[in-house]
Amino acid sequence: MPSPTPVLVIAGLPGRAADGVRQAARRLGAEPGTVVVRHDLTELREGVVRRTVQLNGREDVTVLELAHGCVSCTLRADLLPYLCVLAQRDSVRRIVLALDPAFEAEAVCQAIRDVVVTGVIGRVDGPAARNVRIEAVLTCLDARDWLADATGDETLAERGHATVDDDRTMAQLAVGQVEYADALLGFDGGADPDERMRTAAVLARLAPGAPIAWLDEPASLAGYAPSEMLRADALFGLLDRIPSDARRGAGFDPHMSLLRGQPPLEPDCGVALVEFDTDRPFHPDRLHSAIDVLLDGVVSARGRVWLATQPEEVVWLESAGGGMRVGGAGKWLAAMTSEERAGVDPERDLMAALRWHEHFGDRHTSLVILVHEADTEEIRHALYWALVDDDELRQVRFAPDRVAAWADPFGEQHEEPCDTTRSTPATGDGGSRQNER
Repeated sequence: MPSPTPVLVIAGLPGRAADGVRQAARRLGAEPGTVVVRHDLTELREGVVRRTVQLNGREDVTVLELAHGCVSCTLRADLLPYLCVLAQRDSVRRIVLALDPAFEAEAVCQAIRDVVVTGVIGRVDGPAARNVRIEAVLTCLDARDWLADATGDETLAERGHATVDDDRTMAQLAVGQVEYADALLGFDGGADPDERMRTAAVLARLAPGAPIAWLDEPASLAGYAPSEMLRADALFGLLDRIPSDARRGAGFDPHMSLLRGQPPLEPDCGVALVEFDTDRPFHPDRLHSAIDVLLDGVVSARGRVWLATQPEEVVWLESAGGGMRVGGAGKWLAAMTSEERAGVDPERDLMAALRWHEHFGDRHTSLVILVHEADTEEIRHALYWALVDDDELRQVRFAPDRVAAWADPFGEQHEEPCDTTRSTPATGDGGSRQNER
């Protein structure tokens, strides 16, 4: 069986970053045996997608009409089967996917790994990963406005980049693209110097293992003039600097370490990482009241949460800018049957053994919070305030039926901001504040 064809995925937000995606893909497509594939989703709401293929200096555009115009349909109906078709051609040495901003690199890579592709002539049905492999994920970004996007709360629809039923935020895309990247290509022409430094500080902590190259403008990648050729060659040098242990399209395991690589732990330009780790559960209603501290002056937060009212479930919390989602990440090991434990990753078992509690097993809370303007001590204070006290902890251990009756705003998948009004923890001046979401 032939080796899988390498796929380089390039992503970027709308605007100058998306221009960088196209220019980088065009430059890479000039290499022999490289095919560039790009889907234009600007007419998706009308059920129309335009697929552009660049090969040997030529561009061919195919108009696709989808019965159900959505990103998922585009993946399943065209992109994944087309990757399998290209991989069968001996002349194709590399595929470059220049993603439309509506695509998320992580979702594309997951689909390549997991979604079964059917109906490709001469191929047994199965995931596209049988025929292609993710060589790397490259994210382009604009230093002028990336940090503002990553810390805001505007949706793609509000910016005019998606349909009204698409509730994804610019922050979700901005943070997700950088977190998932194996390499970063930034454009800093016209950027405020201080903002450029703060952005660099955030990137170093959000994607610590990803090498980064800075150019003035996307046009620098065109490679028409000799000086531009030198800048264009920096793209190839950037890809060569991707470390051997880079993710390269692999999924994220919520039960493994939350800190990727070796990010700087000291503050820089007001940017800092806050680690919050405890073996005591949260009181759900107090956590719901305290959670505002993770939505103001914070780039991102993510991690595992132990809620007193949900003793079996690992609650997963993830924020980007002014939005947050809280959902499930499976069971705690201590709540699993022996058959379920048998299928657990050995590394997770080992990590759990290092902190196993005689009464509560592996239950714990572990959060990593990346701040750019927030008061780190206020965050810690609010989160500690939301933990159960000693009397409540005894109820968790000896009276679980009583704990199960506590109010739990996180009883189902939860998103912030929500529409309730509630009190928040006491601040340093002894007062409290009311916030309406």
